[in-house]
Amino acid sequence: MCLSVMAACQPKSTTPLVVAEGEFSEKFSPFFADTVYDVNAMEMTQIAMLTTDRVGGIIYNAIKGEKVAYNGTDYKYTGPCDVAVSYDEASDVTTYTITLAKNVKFSDGVKATADDIIFTYYVFADPAYVGSTTLSSYNIIGLKNYQTQTSDDIYSKYFDLANAIQAAGDTHVWAATDAWTQEQQDSYWAGVKSAWLADVQDIVNYCVANYAAYVEDLGKTVQELAADDGLKVAFGMYAWGFAAPGDDGFLVGGTTGASWDLVTTFPTIEDYYAETYAAYDGDAAAFYSVEAVNSAAPSTVADAQAAFISAQAAVDPEMSGGIPNIEGIKKIDKYTVEVKTNGYEAPAVYSICGLYITPMHYYGDKAQYDYAKNMFGHPFGDLSLVQAKTTQPMGAGPYKFVKYENRVCYFEANENFFKGEPVTKFVQFKETIDSEIVAGIVAGTVDVGDMNGSKSNYEEVAGYNSNGTISGDVVHTTKVDNLGYGYIGMNADTVLVGTDPASAESKALRKAIATVLSVYRDAAYDSYYGEAASVINYPISNTSWAAPQATDEGYKVAFSTDVDGNDIYTSAMNADEKYAAALKAAVGYFVAAGFTYDEASGKLTAAPAGAKLSYEAVIGGDGIGDHPSFAVLTDASAALATIGFDLKINDLTDTSVLWDMLDAGSQELWCAAWQATIDPDMYQVYHSSGIVGRGGSDSNHYHIDDATLDQLIVDARKSDDQAYRKAIYRQALDVVADWAVEVPAYQRQNSTVFSAVRIDTDTITPDITTFWSWLKEIEKVAMR
Repeated sequence: MCLSVMAACQPKSTTPLVVAEGEFSEKFSPFFADTVYDVNAMEMTQIAMLTTDRVGGIIYNAIKGEKVAYNGTDYKYTGPCDVAVSYDEASDVTTYTITLAKNVKFSDGVKATADDIIFTYYVFADPAYVGSTTLSSYNIIGLKNYQTQTSDDIYSKYFDLANAIQAAGDTHVWAATDAWTQEQQDSYWAGVKSAWLADVQDIVNYCVANYAAYVEDLGKTVQELAADDGLKVAFGMYAWGFAAPGDDGFLVGGTTGASWDLVTTFPTIEDYYAETYAAYDGDAAAFYSVEAVNSAAPSTVADAQAAFISAQAAVDPEMSGGIPNIEGIKKIDKYTVEVKTNGYEAPAVYSICGLYITPMHYYGDKAQYDYAKNMFGHPFGDLSLVQAKTTQPMGAGPYKFVKYENRVCYFEANENFFKGEPVTKFVQFKETIDSEIVAGIVAGTVDVGDMNGSKSNYEEVAGYNSNGTISGDVVHTTKVDNLGYGYIGMNADTVLVGTDPASAESKALRKAIATVLSVYRDAAYDSYYGEAASVINYPISNTSWAAPQATDEGYKVAFSTDVDGNDIYTSAMNADEKYAAALKAAVGYFVAAGFTYDEASGKLTAAPAGAKLSYEAVIGGDGIGDHPSFAVLTDASAALATIGFDLKINDLTDTSVLWDMLDAGSQELWCAAWQATIDPDMYQVYHSSGIVGRGGSDSNHYHIDDATLDQLIVDARKSDDQAYRKAIYRQALDVVADWAVEVPAYQRQNSTVFSAVRIDTDTITPDITTFWSWLKEIEKVAMR
């Protein structure tokens, strides 16, 4: 009892904790925050319905809390909501039940209830919503009807009409014999243009948020980019490959030839649209399939169709009553909400239950909320109330937003936080250039910041600490695996024997190349990254719960067995002996693929039909080999040359060339990296529907087309049993390995650096992971 009282009465530190962040765009809303820096600031003020642990696993009973072991320690996780997921196979309906704790308050002292959760869902579900959260990608019962204000019959009627107009083309001259009116035709194509413009703006926003440093290619600074909307459009065109600097310094459109001097003239978003329209000859579907920033979001045509259907249904006499609510989203009681979807998809819980609990009385209008009367806190189709609060967030998170001023976000501890008032009263998020973070910590201008894991950065940090390591008396460093991994890919449709990419011969050809590439990974990635990266042996991020572990039965080093299934390497081999063994094994695979091998000369002398003695590997090393996999390619190329096989390396100065090749499906070998998600769903990357040109995600750049793999991926999606899914994904990974279309390369690490002088490092949450950052328990961090 005494200890409890002492803890409660412990004085809060008034020394501000200063966090280094990137440039903010002041979208601090839980509905519209987009960049990682805006999201970080927003999450200081918010809590999510879903609680997850250090490996991204779901805590279903978060109100009382659950203990989950990690790294030998049992950690208790608590959160504001319990979540339950149940699937009824007979009706093919999944029910998500969210139960809110009764002690949750927003920072202004108002209690949170189910009405706030209902309000949150209806904002995201409103047709006027233009943020990055896409609830519509999941089949919530009645969502489509509500958004378009149509019954199923009326929806089908105008969906078919929209398809007919789309099929006729935007150059179609209306005739009285058409099944639609001139006004309907004009309305539809205006909607396509509007959706296309929005997609182009998304590209601009994405480029500015993620690649701002490259604006120097246009002779401009990051500061100039942030201040000039015209320059943002110009940069978006350049970064996405739709324009390039001309000889006179002007930016020139790649298809239209239009130009801008970037001094007095800049392209508008209409100009960007015109450039993309010309590049794709007006084909909105083709544009989206190649250029979309978020391939999981509704397509350009789908957005246009939805707008058209809504507009037409609004004047259809049969829909005079409209659709008052979303059938699949219901308030059960004061603290419980239920969401129903058709079908079951394992990743859906992270999106459907992963929203923030937002205060309806703040972001909406309490007078416009009455659940029983189908009033949800804002007018249907009008989110101006919500948008008006974009720069001033409020919620139930650990801190209250105070202001954004002079490139600094100011926060104050939330005394109503459901886990207790934070120990440190004031926090500042300060815009800081990445290269200045470590020096800023040493100088005392910032206390904590994220640092890219690299050999040079670690050496800099170690140099400041008296113990010569990356964690010491001046700088304390934590390392976590990046949510993604590097790989070397092969296109099964261009690296094959004969015409069948799935044949044993085609797989043997790719295994021959992959075996030699794999053996050079250790030296290459150690040289480039040092301790900031490690070699991986399966094409999945180490951060995932589904990633095979070295202790798992049947675990293998990638491409470490020969054509007969025997191990290529022994533990006694040194590096040179391994290189020789890999080359010998590669010869075995080449012969199995049908290549002619001359024993006397030790050379491959002929390739079978459909195959070649020379293939190209494309890598974005800026023309100077600045890429972690460049040494792998050069070493493997030299080794393969000794047996008469030519692996040509194309080191690009413009990486957009590679993306164009991937989009066209013309690449042979290439080096890139995947960004992973919290759920290891393989559908977009490996399902055959994702092969370029098949109308799916266009993300299956490997062109792997395997019915067994497709079924495994679908089976894993339909289960919520993590152990079962892990076993299924292991089988799927083995199929990918057998196709030899992907050489797993490296798992890069990211780091957070703290001031060991000003922060009590013992109060930083232990066992930081990719899914459990230090910000997860920022309320416990204390200043010295």
